[in-house]
Amino acid sequence: MAKSVAAAPQTLVPQKGWRRFAFNCKRDWMLYAMCLIPVVYVLIFNYIPMYGIQLAFRDYKPRKGIWGSPWIGLDNYREFFAFYGSKNYILNTLAISTYQLALFPLPVLLALVIHAYKGKTFKKIVQNVSYVPHFISLVVLCGMLSTVLSPLTGLVATLNKTFGFNIGDLRSDPRAYRHVYVWSDVWQNLGWNTILYLSALSGVPDEVHEAAKVDGASRFRRIWVVDFPTILPMCSLMLIMQFGSLFSVGYQKAYLMMNAANASVAGMMSTYVYTHGIKTGEMGMGQAVGLMNSVLGMILTLIANGVADRLSDGEMALF
Repeated sequence: MAKSVAAAPQTLVPQKGWRRFAFNCKRDWMLYAMCLIPVVYVLIFNYIPMYGIQLAFRDYKPRKGIWGSPWIGLDNYREFFAFYGSKNYILNTLAISTYQLALFPLPVLLALVIHAYKGKTFKKIVQNVSYVPHFISLVVLCGMLSTVLSPLTGLVATLNKTFGFNIGDLRSDPRAYRHVYVWSDVWQNLGWNTILYLSALSGVPDEVHEAAKVDGASRFRRIWVVDFPTILPMCSLMLIMQFGSLFSVGYQKAYLMMNAANASVAGMMSTYVYTHGIKTGEMGMGQAVGLMNSVLGMILTLIANGVADRLSDGEMALF
C-alpha cells in the first residue's frame, strides 16, 4: 500500500524590506561576511574622509581645527583662478589625460592579438613580460627613466656615440616631457590593462570560431565579428571610467619627473594640490582644488555614460 507523504511546509520568504534583508543575510551569511572587509575599507578611506570637504570653504587654522576655522565661501577658488599659473595647470592636466585617452585602444589590440595566437608558450611569455613592469614602483620607474635618458651614461648616450645622434637631455626638455610620461606609463601598464579584456575573451566558445571557419572567415574576420563584439561592453565601461579621470592625473610621477627646466609642462592640478596645499600648509586651497577635480570627474563620467547609454540603447552604459 502506497504511503502518502505530506509535503513539508515551505518557509515563507519576505518579499521586501528589512525582513527580506535579514533573511538573505541568514541564508547567505558567508557571502556577506566576505563583502564586509571591502565595505569597511570603503567606509573608512572613502566616505569618512568626506568630512574634510568643508576645508575647501574654510580658512583652515590647525589650532582652531576644522569646526573652529572661519567660513570663507568660495575665496579659495577665487584665489586659485586668480593665480597666474592656474590656466597652465589645467591645460597641462588635460594634455596628459587626452594623450593617454588617445592610446586607449592599445591594451584592447594587445588582448586581441594574445587571444588570437594559439601558441601557449609564446602567450605565457608575452603576458609575463608585459605584466612585470606594473609591479615596479613609481619611484623606481622614475629612477630608471633618469638613468636610461641620461645623455652622459644612459641609453641616449650610447645611441649618440654609436650612431652619431645628437639627442639632448630628454629629462629636461619640455617638448619631450609628455611623450616620456605617457609612453613610460604605456610600458608599465599595457600588459596589466589587458587582463579584463582577456578574461572577457576567455568566455567566447570555441564552437563559434569553428563555425566561422566553416563559413570561410579568415582569422582577422573572426577577430572582428566574434572577439571584438565580446569585449565591446568592457571597452565601453573602461572608456567611461577613463573619461571620468581626465582631471585626476596622479601627482607622484609628475612630481618625480619635474625639474626647473620642464616645470612649465610638468605642473598639473594634482601637483598644485601637493605643492601649494600640503607642503605649504594651505590645506583649504589643496582641498578646494581636489574637490574641483572630483566634481569635474563626476560630471565627465555622467556625460560619457549618457552618450554610451544613448548610442547603445542602455546595453553598454555603466549605470
